[in-house]
Amino acid sequence: MAAQRLAEAGQRVQLFEAQATVGRKFLVAGHGGFNLSNAEELSRFASRYGAESSRFAQLLGHFSPLDLRAWAADLGIETFVGTSGRIFPVAAHKPADLLRAWLRRLQTLGVEIHTRHRWLGFAGPTGLRLRDENPGPDAGREFVLEPAATVLALGGASWAKTGSDGAWAPLLQALGVPVTPFAPSNCGAEVNWSDFFIQKIGRTPLKNIALRVNHGPEVRGEIMLTEYGVEGTPVYTLTPQLRAALASDGPAVLHLNLKPDLTAEALRQKLSQPRGKASFSDLLKKTLSLSPAVPTLLRESYSEAATLAPAALAELLRAVPLTVAGLRPLDEAISTAGGIAFAALDEHLMLRQQPGIFVAGEMLDWEAPTGGYLLQGCFSTGAWAARGMLDFIK
Repeated sequence: MAAQRLAEAGQRVQLFEAQATVGRKFLVAGHGGFNLSNAEELSRFASRYGAESSRFAQLLGHFSPLDLRAWAADLGIETFVGTSGRIFPVAAHKPADLLRAWLRRLQTLGVEIHTRHRWLGFAGPTGLRLRDENPGPDAGREFVLEPAATVLALGGASWAKTGSDGAWAPLLQALGVPVTPFAPSNCGAEVNWSDFFIQKIGRTPLKNIALRVNHGPEVRGEIMLTEYGVEGTPVYTLTPQLRAALASDGPAVLHLNLKPDLTAEALRQKLSQPRGKASFSDLLKKTLSLSPAVPTLLRESYSEAATLAPAALAELLRAVPLTVAGLRPLDEAISTAGGIAFAALDEHLMLRQQPGIFVAGEMLDWEAPTGGYLLQGCFSTGAWAARGMLDFIK
């Protein structure tokens, strides 16, 4: 995005990519539905970035979801707003289609793309050390560039196979640039299930539920019970709260509300109906249409769940405690928290210690939930960094 903005402004732009092809993380983001952005009102959109919400309000004002849709349309990619408010390309367009159209546009603008070129660090205040890793006579050749300005967009530390491995962090830390350690974000949570539970349940979805961490607000959606714990959008959204709870050495408990549309009293009344000879599983299925996995889940949480009185069972159904032992490994995470602290940057995303060096994307220390906020955040930081670079060059 930065390259396109700069080239459109008449600058000569070179883009160096360590991998054999560009956009590999971009294509990974398109697996399971290519969610580009979200049609949410901008102030609420900005709030999704937590502690950096005021900063992202400015970034989104410069390059908004509407701007993103217009940009895609200009590349020939039509988009639509889904029922959840998420923005997708129409079904005819796959992630690779958008990437190809984008690369054609960059080529038309004269952007020079050099793949298999790895950044090795700085040479002086603004010089860049690079290594050509293409096979052939120049393999391993190292050289130095002296650009008028540079944007680093080296990614976070998840999905290392795409090149997003965080290996750049020591290069900047050696210069005194503060880098917050990477941590998994938008990832599954580990629960120490019993062997019996794992063998009986395996991978099972639970739909129309709500989750909260300890006494925090509930998040609605669908989750998946897995052999290691739980995953799904509500779990991902609560990753920051889980990470904070785990770091504090206090309890990190997900409370699962299996019937968020019913009050405790409404549940009690349904559970108070004559049971007859119905089993515990039959009771939950008949009166509440709950998944066959629920009785086992309740017993995992409280071994005597089947003997609870209606009022107590209603309370358990509204807050099944799942003690979280940890988060899934960094490389499994959809995104990462951590990266270059914003305090190390000026308002244009330029490193204070390295004038002319700008930073964009997941290198920066921010996080957001899934739902279009991650890609939009990267697009917006890229566009904003390009603006800063143009001002710097002028």
